[in-house]
Amino acid sequence: MDLQLRGKTALVTGASRGIGLAAVRALVDEGVRVVAAARHVEGELASLPVEAVAVDLSTADGAAQVVDEAVSRVGGIDVLVNNVGFVHPRPAGFASVTDDDWLETFNLDLMSAVRTTRAALPSLLDRAGSIVTVCSVNATLPDPLVVDYSAAKAACLSFFKSLSKELGPQGIRVNTVSPGPVATDLWLGTGGVAETVAGAGGDAGAVADSVAAGAATGRFTQPAEVGALIAFLASPLVGNLTGADIILDGGMTPTI
Repeated sequence: MDLQLRGKTALVTGASRGIGLAAVRALVDEGVRVVAAARHVEGELASLPVEAVAVDLSTADGAAQVVDEAVSRVGGIDVLVNNVGFVHPRPAGFASVTDDDWLETFNLDLMSAVRTTRAALPSLLDRAGSIVTVCSVNATLPDPLVVDYSAAKAACLSFFKSLSKELGPQGIRVNTVSPGPVATDLWLGTGGVAETVAGAGGDAGAVADSVAAGAATGRFTQPAEVGALIAFLASPLVGNLTGADIILDGGMTPTI
C-alpha cells in the first residue's frame, strides 16, 4: 500500500534503536526524508539514508535545538514522531521511588514530547502536519511495578488528546500509539525490564515468557509492527483520524 508520504519530511526522536529505529525504517521505505534524533547516532541508524542529529532531549533546550536543525536540513517538518522515553521497574515498591525518580521519569516520558511538539508547532502549522506520539499501554493499564512511568504516560495520553482538539481546526492531526511489551532491548536486553524484574540470579527469560503469555497472541509485539502503525497514522490516507490512541498489545488489555 502506498501511504502517500513520498517527498514528505519527518522528525523522529529516540531514533537510534527499538521503536524509534523501526519508525525511521518504515518512513524511509515510504520515501520520507527523515531527520533521526537520538543521544547517540552510530550503529544501525548510521547505515540508513537519514539526517542523523545527536541531541539530549532530557534537557530544556534540546527540543528547540533539534527542531531548528531539522528545519535547516530538510526545510520543514510534515510529520513529528515523539518516541523518546524510558521505563525503570520499581520492584521495591512505591516508597522506593524518590522525588528525583519521579521528576526524571516525567521529564523524559512527558516533557520531552511537550517541548519537541511546542518547538515543531510553527513548521507543522505551515504544512498542515501530523503528530504521532509513542505512549504506552500503561497509560490505561497502570501497574505498580512501573508506577511513575504509568502516571507519566497517562499524562502524555491526556496531553495529546487535549492538543488534538486545539490543533484539529488548524489542520494538524494528533494521534498516539500505545504498545504493550515490545521485543526491544528496553524489555529484553541486558539491564532491561525482564532482567530487572527477575533480580540478581533470576530468570529473565521466564519473566519475558510470563509477560508474553498475558497477551491473547502469546507473544511480544515486534518493533517493525509499531513502526508500520506510526507510518500509517502519519499518512494522509487517514486524513480525518485525530485524537485517537491505538493500542498495540496483542490483546493484553482486558477492557473495551
